[in-house]
Amino acid sequence: MNRSLQRHLSIMLGRAVLLCGLLAAIASFALAYFEAKEFQDDMLRQIATFSAGGAPRAHPGAGDFNDPESRVMILHLPDDKRPDWLPGDLPPGFHTLGSAAGHLRVFIRDMPAAGRLVIAQPTEARDELASNSALRTLIPLLLLLPLLLWLSMRIVRGELAPIARLSRRLDEQPADRPQAVVDTDLPSEITPFVEAINRLLQRVNHLMGQQRRFIADAAHELRSPLTALSLQAQNLSQAETLEAAHERAIPLQEGIERARQLTEQLLSLARIQAGGEGDTEVDVSALARELIAENLPRAEARSIDLGLDESAPLTLRVEPDTLRLILKNALDNALKYTPSGGEVTLRLQSDATGATSEVIDNGPGIPDSERERVFDPFYRLPGSNGEGSGLGLAIAREAAARLGGIVSLHSRPEGHGLVFRYRQDICPRLGKNA
Repeated sequence: MNRSLQRHLSIMLGRAVLLCGLLAAIASFALAYFEAKEFQDDMLRQIATFSAGGAPRAHPGAGDFNDPESRVMILHLPDDKRPDWLPGDLPPGFHTLGSAAGHLRVFIRDMPAAGRLVIAQPTEARDELASNSALRTLIPLLLLLPLLLWLSMRIVRGELAPIARLSRRLDEQPADRPQAVVDTDLPSEITPFVEAINRLLQRVNHLMGQQRRFIADAAHELRSPLTALSLQAQNLSQAETLEAAHERAIPLQEGIERARQLTEQLLSLARIQAGGEGDTEVDVSALARELIAENLPRAEARSIDLGLDESAPLTLRVEPDTLRLILKNALDNALKYTPSGGEVTLRLQSDATGATSEVIDNGPGIPDSERERVFDPFYRLPGSNGEGSGLGLAIAREAAARLGGIVSLHSRPEGHGLVFRYRQDICPRLGKNA
């Protein structure tokens, strides 16, 4: 189950507010309680000062202490009888004493005329007054806690509301043409995430545009051979003799083969874009020899010298079919455009940083200005005599990008010709060179 950020923040903030509120309430209660106690001590001190100044005695006699209405008792010693709970040798100041009626808070002051003034108050009454005073400061804070919790949830919900609006705007986007999301009212912490989404949408738009163009080009490329096949089939059906039928069947078979190759290339490109199998250890040297053997009859038919050049056995951790597709299309292009009697070499090299596979031919080559255009699907060089579909290099680049490698075209150092180069640097996808 996905965790709700709003609920999580509300709970965490609620707990923090509740904990801080309770701590503040406890601290407020304790401070008010002890402050009330100190205030009552000050009151006893002031009563003693007032009584020492000759004011009338408000509560004469020890018996007044038992009166429920009496809160403070004043004794003038030795004029008044010293009660049992009052030791005679107590020094001046505050004391807490026990009696049959309960505990007392006592303030003793020596008089100038060798007398002694005693001010006493029951601690029970003092505690009640202090508790009542502290509770009056505590109640407003406790009543405020639910309001703080409610405000925290409202604030969290309000701050996360732009994210909910953003999700609704994304849901309303057309699937075929998504647009960038406006991030003017979003929190600054969310803005990088929205910018990343916008960049992703931009790449998706670009990719979908490429796919639309690819589908249109593929439809156009398929229309031509299918139209030709239809015409050739009509011509074949109109043949009057068996010999004429054989002659007209030859271009029909060639057209079927071209359509098959085009369909196979389209399916290969679709498989690459959809994703292939996982990485495995691939013996590139064995794969190269296998491709050489497959293409050798074709090369011999045109007297092309097809060979393999490797300095040491090479092993890579890649998707086998994807790597095979790269080298296969490179060899196919080289054999297609190299003239009869030419040379095509598959060279394998490795170093400390990665591995390089090259297909070198001595054909007409490709002008520098066209070496990027030829990687576009269905693009063919102007005036090219080849009968390819223009998909081989596009498939090779798409497959290389999937493996994390790079394909590039270069001039042949020894003269005219072309070098197709696939470079795979050492990375998590790359195995160790054997």
